[in-house]
Amino acid sequence: MNRKYRKVIIAGNWKMNTKPSDVKAFVEKIRDLTVRCKWCETVICAPFSHLTVAYRAFWNGRISLGAQNLSQYASGAYTGEVSGEMLRDLNVKYVIVGHSERRQYFGETDITVNKKVHAALDTDLRPIICVGETAEQREMGLTEELISYQVRAALAGVPEERIRRVVIAYEPIWAIGTGNTATAQQAQEVNRHIRAVIRGLYGARLARAVPILYGGSMNESNAEELLAQPDIDGGLIGGASLVPEKFSSIIMAACQE
Repeated sequence: MNRKYRKVIIAGNWKMNTKPSDVKAFVEKIRDLTVRCKWCETVICAPFSHLTVAYRAFWNGRISLGAQNLSQYASGAYTGEVSGEMLRDLNVKYVIVGHSERRQYFGETDITVNKKVHAALDTDLRPIICVGETAEQREMGLTEELISYQVRAALAGVPEERIRRVVIAYEPIWAIGTGNTATAQQAQEVNRHIRAVIRGLYGARLARAVPILYGGSMNESNAEELLAQPDIDGGLIGGASLVPEKFSSIIMAACQE
């Protein structure tokens, strides 16, 4: 991580876990286990059903509120969808876009991801855009080619004045929920490549400003090594974000001098 240019972001993705009634106890434990850190922002991306309760629990600004998905549409007859304006009205700041589970199970494509990026930016949300390859694609030597395409597709049409609002998360699909983790070197190589792609699109100054997270099974044991890499600016944390002690350890690793 490079604190000179970018704030570190530790974002928990609770996925479809916990109940709204669990939020208060979780926040109280986190508050007792961590300290406020000026260069690290903590985010919880909670299920939609939790957002109102979570905002009340996060009211002191210690934790920023995130959502796990949004509609590509602003409004209309789209039963079950949630718009960016709805999320902003609930004081949501971040939203995950294009998570591999959305792509795998719900048919999201690079085209819909791009539309959702614009929907987020149009409503002043910060999209956390997920990109990543499968084990087979890595073995075929296609990682950089695939990541380049995903990043370029997600950012298509995003103007320079909005790129600072964007967060990218590299989440190798082969490491999500498997217990496997990219080595610090592997993660750094891909994150550095992502920054190079952004540099090619927007120039070096803006590329330095975009936070790039790692999202493949970061946990309390490997966080410090991963976060020591110059182009890993935080983590998108899955299972470990559900356990206050583990999540707080990752936050504290991000706050090391």
